[in-house]
Amino acid sequence: MNDDMTDPAETAAAEIDSVETEPVEMDPAEIDAAEPGDAAPAPAEGDRHAEQLRLLEALLFASAAPLDEASIAARLPKGSDVAALIAELGEHYSGRGVNVVNVAGGWTLRTAPDLGPRLKLEQTVTRKLSRAAIETLAIIAYHQPVTRGEIEEIRGVVVSSGTLDVLMEAGWIAPKGRRETPGRPVTWVTTEEFLAHFGLADRRDLPGLEELKAAGLVGPRPDFVLSEQAVQSAAPAEEDEDEDDEEEPLFDEESSAEG
Repeated sequence: MNDDMTDPAETAAAEIDSVETEPVEMDPAEIDAAEPGDAAPAPAEGDRHAEQLRLLEALLFASAAPLDEASIAARLPKGSDVAALIAELGEHYSGRGVNVVNVAGGWTLRTAPDLGPRLKLEQTVTRKLSRAAIETLAIIAYHQPVTRGEIEEIRGVVVSSGTLDVLMEAGWIAPKGRRETPGRPVTWVTTEEFLAHFGLADRRDLPGLEELKAAGLVGPRPDFVLSEQAVQSAAPAEEDEDEDDEEEPLFDEESSAEG
């Protein structure tokens, strides 16, 4: 090879070394601005407004009771226009499933009025009739039309108005006229719903006494009831004996006087 030929890489390195570097001057203010650890720039006005709306929405959603403007202002950043924020949020929710409404002096989220009927849940609750209600219903069924006084005379106890109310709510009895006696008391009868519930075509289809006896629903009282009555009848005699014992003095009056 020719000795006069030089390597291109060596030539480029020599040229770079020969270039003189000049220092770059920077403004001290630019240096301070470029230092790490500086605070982030303040958010724009639109961002602050959107954040306040989000916070107001969260407050109304999480609160169990309506919030007044003072309570809302205590949670929002200082200087927030609470009234304007509530108005804007209310307009935003005006066509939605929940609305911003003023209730009891405060603001809260409530279901839209037009959706209320669709959210109702109806549930049938079965209630067991009390013994007094069953006895009253049986008396009315077999003695209708019958007055309240006649029901009490048959049962031997006072019939409360609550018992009749329960039977009326069930739709099994209804008032039918008044008895032409002093005081003109209301008479009670069974209804068509009573017949439908018990599978009867007519009131005359009610089981008779012999049918009730055959079914074991009517019969003599059990022996333990008689024994209880015997115990109750014996109890006053024992109490009389106790009273006699209490009347006897513990000491003879003459002996105590001598002592």
